[in-house]
Amino acid sequence: MAERVLRVRRGGLPVSLDLLSHLLGAARVAGADKADAILVARTSLSVERRLGQTETLERSEGQDLGLRVFCGARSAIVSAASVDPARFASFAERAVAMARVVPDDPLSDLCAEAAAPRDAAFLDRVDTAEPDVAALTRRADTAEGAAMAVAGVTNSEGGSAGFGRTEMFLATSAGFAGHSARSYHSHSASVIAGAGTGMQRDYDYHGAVHLADLDDPAAIGHSAGERAVSRLNPTRPKTAQLPVVFDPRVSGSLVGHLSSAINGASIARGTSFLKDRMGQRLFRAGVHVHDDPWRVRGARSGVFDGEGVPTRPVTLIEDGTLTTWILDGRSARQLGLRTTGHASRGTGGPPGPSATNLYMAAGAPTPAELMADIALGVYVTELIGMGINGMTGDYSRGAAGFMVRGGALAEPVAEITIAGNLIDMFAGLQPANDLVFRRGTDAPTIRVDGLTVAGG
Repeated sequence: MAERVLRVRRGGLPVSLDLLSHLLGAARVAGADKADAILVARTSLSVERRLGQTETLERSEGQDLGLRVFCGARSAIVSAASVDPARFASFAERAVAMARVVPDDPLSDLCAEAAAPRDAAFLDRVDTAEPDVAALTRRADTAEGAAMAVAGVTNSEGGSAGFGRTEMFLATSAGFAGHSARSYHSHSASVIAGAGTGMQRDYDYHGAVHLADLDDPAAIGHSAGERAVSRLNPTRPKTAQLPVVFDPRVSGSLVGHLSSAINGASIARGTSFLKDRMGQRLFRAGVHVHDDPWRVRGARSGVFDGEGVPTRPVTLIEDGTLTTWILDGRSARQLGLRTTGHASRGTGGPPGPSATNLYMAAGAPTPAELMADIALGVYVTELIGMGINGMTGDYSRGAAGFMVRGGALAEPVAEITIAGNLIDMFAGLQPANDLVFRRGTDAPTIRVDGLTVAGG
């Protein structure tokens, strides 16, 4: 087991940052012109219970260390699963030796926009509560028990509960030094309804930075049971072009597809169907998509990114119009632009652009109003597969959910495929007013007309 991260402070900085400073010094001695170092420390505890018995009890503690060095226009990365200052010199020497034999890469560099990080206390991302095994067991049992109590539920895949805490330390030879931390609590239940070939499975889950923000495990379990039972005896509609309504459980995937299409790495490579659409209207007027790294208690909140660049809230889609790409330093340099502070990284690879707390703003109609004029349509609660062509925007995914008849939910459907093109889907989609922040990438109920629904 790797050593735990030290929490003693010296000279106003966590000792882990002090250690990274020593590692950067070793890189300079080894011959690096520039360098950055990252340390990620994780602690987690989880319990999985099934039918009153513990199936999995797991606790892990560990650290991962990464060093990136630059020798002229060449760079290399080395990583390790332990932190041993006595080995820093040889660690740095290996990195420099690797950098000297790889091809030049003029786009790889430290980010000039890095700056001293602001105080992150306002984000409230660390919960001091750390549940023990007994507390997690009670929550897992409560979730599973509530699911099994739903009439029609016949078996269980289990209830689970977990806790985790992650700390990240980043330092660069240009003088940046930053530390971020996040806690995470969760519980879930997954159950089966029906019997034989007619069985249906479903689940529910919730995670939050603070334990106090978690949904009641009994409510999560009851929801899982109700969802499973509601899926019994599904049909397959005839193939047709129909309005499709995406439940909030899956509607965020459409925002995720947008995020992938405007990712700076894809734009720089020319592999996105939106590569020529900057400044153009993609959605109808009134549609807004935001990325907010400053959300209080947000799952992906932070005051600096993986290159030490200050973060800021960004409106990606403003009144239907695309306003910016999602950029890290490398993709920004390739495109002749400035980073948007969206670099994300681990210890074993270079930074890459990634969104933070991404969401589509709520619209005006309620979900009921959004569906009221649908004579025949489909309400999707589950998506399967990743049939997205990033070059063309063609969209095809397996799905399950319910028919919509006369503006109301009707019989369940399964083993269907919904297909269209994301350019057309974005242009016509309508968001409802039921946005709730739960998943890191969130959206309200969304309606998209004219999709091909392939069933029986």
